[in-house]
Amino acid sequence: MSPDRPTLPPVRLPSEAELARDALAAPLLVRAVRLARWAGPETRVDLDGELAEGQLAAAAVALGLIPDEDGEAHAGEAWRVALDTGLVEVAELDGDGDADADGEVAGAVVAGELLALVTGGAPQDVLALWRDALESALADAAAPLLDDLADVTGEDGEIDLGALDWDPEREADFLDAVLGNLYLLTVSEGGPADAPVPLPALAASMLVPDDMREPTDDVLEQVSEAMMRLDDQFRVLEPIGLVEYQPVDEALMAEEDEEDADGGAGGAGAAAAPLDELDEEDVRRYGMVRLTSLGRYGVRARLLEAGMTAPVVGELAGKDADALLAGVADYPEPAARAETEAWLASRDPAAAARDLLAAARGADAGSPLRRLHCQQALTLVGADAEPAVREVLDDPRLGGLARVWLAERGAADVPPPPEPMIFWLAVDTIAAQLDAAGGEDLEELRDLVEGLTGQHGGFFDAAWRVDHPATPEVLEAMGRLHRDKAMAKEARKAAFKARSKAGS
Repeated sequence: MSPDRPTLPPVRLPSEAELARDALAAPLLVRAVRLARWAGPETRVDLDGELAEGQLAAAAVALGLIPDEDGEAHAGEAWRVALDTGLVEVAELDGDGDADADGEVAGAVVAGELLALVTGGAPQDVLALWRDALESALADAAAPLLDDLADVTGEDGEIDLGALDWDPEREADFLDAVLGNLYLLTVSEGGPADAPVPLPALAASMLVPDDMREPTDDVLEQVSEAMMRLDDQFRVLEPIGLVEYQPVDEALMAEEDEEDADGGAGGAGAAAAPLDELDEEDVRRYGMVRLTSLGRYGVRARLLEAGMTAPVVGELAGKDADALLAGVADYPEPAARAETEAWLASRDPAAAARDLLAAARGADAGSPLRRLHCQQALTLVGADAEPAVREVLDDPRLGGLARVWLAERGAADVPPPPEPMIFWLAVDTIAAQLDAAGGEDLEELRDLVEGLTGQHGGFFDAAWRVDHPATPEVLEAMGRLHRDKAMAKEARKAAFKARSKAGS
């Protein structure tokens, strides 16, 4: 895996068939399909293929909506999705006499070839259609607000884009970054998973620097403005099935308008304050957003297109043991367990154990972590794997973990390990845990270090002689981690001896 490709935590996704069913139930796609089936020879469109103004009310009625301003807006949005996805097609219009006096054309609309996929397509086809609909919805979400356009529209109806503080690329990039942050918050270990994310927290994650303890007034104002923009955007994105969204309380918006008039920073702007100062009901008033399963699928697909590495739990099930142990190296523990269970599900226990043990061999820098994941994987394998595990009892690198597995299962006739194997396994285990911890949350590792030195008198006298490539680094880490100053000093001395031995 290239270090230049950022890697995200793995995500759990339903099957493609379940995702396709969710896609076909997304309200915006449902409306687009209904309009594609409603359209015919009498449907009038403008030279851009948009429904003519007089047709919007009829389209709204076809969708079961009241043909008022909101109904027509929903109809126009659904028609754009139908056009963008190929559910309907408009004959090429050249404007040379095809249009009537109002610039409208009839008889140019036909059902698109992709409309048949709605009822006859495979799940992958339906999901591809939904992703096209998502792109259309994202473009709408990143577009200027109608109120903003009204402010820069002249008497002749022309929009002065130069007077509009709107950069389409900047808006699209910001929305992509927001969705990426929401995805990361969702899939990270300890993240909200299926719990909704407060809108203030999401906006703050984009704008408040990590090293800023107390946001400045300027940053708080930016967060408040971002919240209001995101509120509009998530309202647009919810009908395509990307998110479940509880909008900002209208009363808070009214409060903000009043505060703005008085020169204050209340209303939604107060949401930038620490969330722990608010009770749960108050937090919910500021908006809550959650990626749906379909949303996780869609954002992941966009992240992959952007060059990110975004694994999904279960994708290693058909690969070999080397790929499994390498793949779960950076997974959070619950995801690693789920991935391993999926890998084991279709394999013979003894054969799986042999493959795992073979993949765990090696003396490279990543081998301790592979052996740790091998050991964890073996805990999920049944008693049928015992013959395969016993085959490596005499292996100086695998015999220790084999004995641990057998002992934990209460197996009989487990030979005691020779002393060099005990100390080699201890070094290998600590090396793997150091790699897995990545310099964070070392309390559990500290307990392991102190437990080992407490169980084995003269641990460091033996440990520095261990023929393991990570011995010096492990002993140095033990010196940093051990809370007993005398033992920490012994560890540092042993590390010096190990380095001298390695260089001799």
